[in-house]
Amino acid sequence: MNADLQNRFDDALAERQLLAHPFYRRWEAGTLAPSELTQYAEQYRFFEAMLPSFLQGILDQLPDGAARDLVEANLIDEVSPPSHVELFALFARHYGAKDVEVSPAMARLLDAYDQVLAQGPTHALAGLLAYESQGAAVADTKGEGLAAHYGASEEALVFWHEHGSIEGDHATWTFDALASRTPNLEDVAAGARTVGDAWWAFLDERESLREGLVNA
Repeated sequence: MNADLQNRFDDALAERQLLAHPFYRRWEAGTLAPSELTQYAEQYRFFEAMLPSFLQGILDQLPDGAARDLVEANLIDEVSPPSHVELFALFARHYGAKDVEVSPAMARLLDAYDQVLAQGPTHALAGLLAYESQGAAVADTKGEGLAAHYGASEEALVFWHEHGSIEGDHATWTFDALASRTPNLEDVAAGARTVGDAWWAFLDERESLREGLVNA
């Protein structure tokens, strides 16, 4: 069953591997404008602020048992001091992020998490895993790019180093929580696609801002 689950999940995200997106390829290559990092930080922190309540929402739907324990461990990592919101603030401050309104694509991304949560634990866990399964590689690539090309201080890198070291565990925990429920595979695919598509659209929005800079 776990092999079938992994294969169905992987198929659902085959075209939504975030490191293949042009925005992240430019991040890795060092060709982002400084303002793009600032704007990215201003929007990404809406996701970081939302994540603990999303994890709590999953917990509220799960009975006592292995799946609940695994999600709870993930939540503890998110909020234990210094919390991930606090660590991200160090990165955002380094690049001059200001308080701004949520962008259209980030609003849709947050709505995607609300949607999978409303559909129940299987959709929610699959949606959570859609990003977590890629999170360690994404964080490592971002951290390496920031250090090599964008003048990042050690303080600004802490968030990405932390995620590079723990997101692999979070992905394993979430997959195990999902597998323990013997889920419907089509529900898994639907939850993963909902969130995977929304992340891709957020990166598309980042690219559209770049086009505005180029044409200005």
